[in-house]
Amino acid sequence: MTLQDVPAPGPATDRSIASENESDPKKMRRVALASLLGTVVEFYDFGIYATAAALVFADAFFPAFGGNGGTIVSFATQGVAFVARPLGAILFGHFGDRLGRKRTLIFTMSLMGVSTVLIGALPTAGSIGVAAPILLVLLRVAQGIAAGGEWAGATLFTSEHSPKGRRGFWSMFTNLGGALANILALSTFLAVALYMSEETFTSWGWRLPFLGSFVVIAVGLYVRLRIEETPAFEAEAKRQRSSRGLPFKEAVVNQWKELLLGAGALVTAFSLGYIGIAYLTNYGTATLGLSRPEVLTAGIVGNVVNGCAIISGGILSDRFGRRRVLLAANTVGIPWALVLFPLLDTGTLTAFWIGMAVTFLIAGHGFGVAGSFLSELFHTRYRYTAAGLSYSLAGVVGGAVPPLVAASIIGSHGGFVFGLFLAAYCLVSLLCVLALRETVGDELIETPAAQQGVTS
Repeated sequence: MTLQDVPAPGPATDRSIASENESDPKKMRRVALASLLGTVVEFYDFGIYATAAALVFADAFFPAFGGNGGTIVSFATQGVAFVARPLGAILFGHFGDRLGRKRTLIFTMSLMGVSTVLIGALPTAGSIGVAAPILLVLLRVAQGIAAGGEWAGATLFTSEHSPKGRRGFWSMFTNLGGALANILALSTFLAVALYMSEETFTSWGWRLPFLGSFVVIAVGLYVRLRIEETPAFEAEAKRQRSSRGLPFKEAVVNQWKELLLGAGALVTAFSLGYIGIAYLTNYGTATLGLSRPEVLTAGIVGNVVNGCAIISGGILSDRFGRRRVLLAANTVGIPWALVLFPLLDTGTLTAFWIGMAVTFLIAGHGFGVAGSFLSELFHTRYRYTAAGLSYSLAGVVGGAVPPLVAASIIGSHGGFVFGLFLAAYCLVSLLCVLALRETVGDELIETPAAQQGVTS
């Protein structure tokens, strides 16, 4: 049988795949495990940078800027990766939409792994001067490009294999891997901090989590090499066997509103999530005077809550719809943003734990819906590019900006003013969700008629 003999996919095709996967839970567990483990590996590398930026990079790479200035610049280098993520989404999205999800994901993981190990081996500013921060920024850009290509591919592996009725549950495993990666990164730094003196940790101990990522990268690549291409991509590749346009161009031309509104809908999750994982780690030690083990332990507990909330968000979205879960998370985020820093400024460890836990509880429900929601929002032929770009734009606005400006705003005007800034973010995110349609129940393998509005 030639490609010309292959019938175009239709509802029957989609239902048969859904039925096959519903009746083969072992296959779905393998797919979900591969997605989760791959994301754990990928975002462990991404997460240890955020922790190191909060704890040691100001002194190691930016000593000329002083304490507060070094912290701001250190978080700026973290933000560089978020700016690079849309580029990675466009670059790897192109290959993911044209060549397949699997091969693209192998390359994104390899790029992330090499970049992370090199950061662990990078000389500090005290050894090579200004070349150190320059090289750090370049490696951080490479991490951002890899992360931008990773998320959509890992998410589509689960969503495009999933039965429709449980797509929210299976799709959340990608972001659950991110929560587990944060736990692993914080636990690694906690173990290093507990068994090393402050001086040793600052001098070279922080390098161990970066260099140790080589092992988890090897495991992740092994898992990725054993998984199959998704049915939705294979069906689309057969149907679109003639020359196709650029996925990025098609996405922007046909669904630019969904690209922007989808990103906006996730800004609350990103802003609260990265305030929790990045800025509060620094705030707890530098401003509140808590010990490093106390702060890292609170971060670990917060990310356990994050993981539970991601699972909850995915399950609830199958029952009540993606839109309702996002509306609830964004609505609750507005008052919480105003309460967070006055609560933290009481200075107690209990308040810090509560602040971490509730922040991640809200963020996690948003992240739990993200995979299924963005997968269903875009057409198959450019879904990798569009979903990755929308998610990456949310990362730029929500994940990069708040931790970067937090130190400056809080230092000049206090925590409540920064809370107003976060509350405004949550309000914008809420309005974006209100402007979007419900996607639960949408087919991921489309008929030719479903694509009539898509230009070539």
